[in-house]
Amino acid sequence: MTSAPGHPGPPTPYGTPEAPRIAVRGEAHLEVDPETARIGVTVQSRGTDRREALADLTRRNTGALDLIKTYGDAVERLETGAFSITPELTKHGRGERIRAYHGRVHITAELTDFTALGELTTRLADLDLTQVDGPWWALRPDSPTHRRARQQAVREAVQRAREYAEALGATLAALVELADVGAENAQPYGMETYSRSMRTKGFDAAAPEDPQALDLEPERQHVYAQVNARFTMTPPALER
Repeated sequence: MTSAPGHPGPPTPYGTPEAPRIAVRGEAHLEVDPETARIGVTVQSRGTDRREALADLTRRNTGALDLIKTYGDAVERLETGAFSITPELTKHGRGERIRAYHGRVHITAELTDFTALGELTTRLADLDLTQVDGPWWALRPDSPTHRRARQQAVREAVQRAREYAEALGATLAALVELADVGAENAQPYGMETYSRSMRTKGFDAAAPEDPQALDLEPERQHVYAQVNARFTMTPPALER
């Protein structure tokens, strides 16, 4: 059966004897220092009077924000997240009676100066009723490291295909396709990072002086990139 006039024939995913295809995968793995560190700060208050609990929360939140802002350019981003004032009901007795009010506000700070990070984290954890989570180390979304990993994966794919062709006494002729792994079903690839987190909580007992700063060692970031590539090559020299 022949194809109808004007309609192309079926595709040839494996190439032809005159132009065989090579399909390879290129991979890259880079290990680099992080560019940012993010910490989460939760400021809390507790009181039997709602307005008193709210006033305490406002004062502690302002104190935490002012402390973070003293680090200037070391703090790249400062954001306030969830806020809540929650009544605590008594567990016994008839009717509903409020025992206390709990206030909570969450702050996120992102730093680029890791020398200041340990000191700031320690001073925040020393504040009354303040919880600190993190740090979470990361690379910026537009970090040149991602581009380096992608380019290295492409070069590795070309080198692998060239070695296959040379093993057959042939050379690469043309690039047919280059695609991210998973691009067909829109699944991400490219980057995977690992980070540690630290959690500490401040209590009401005030220290006579600032505590010794934590020594936080930045954790190396692992960036992966993968590509699928298909090439055509010259006819192989099979009879040698």
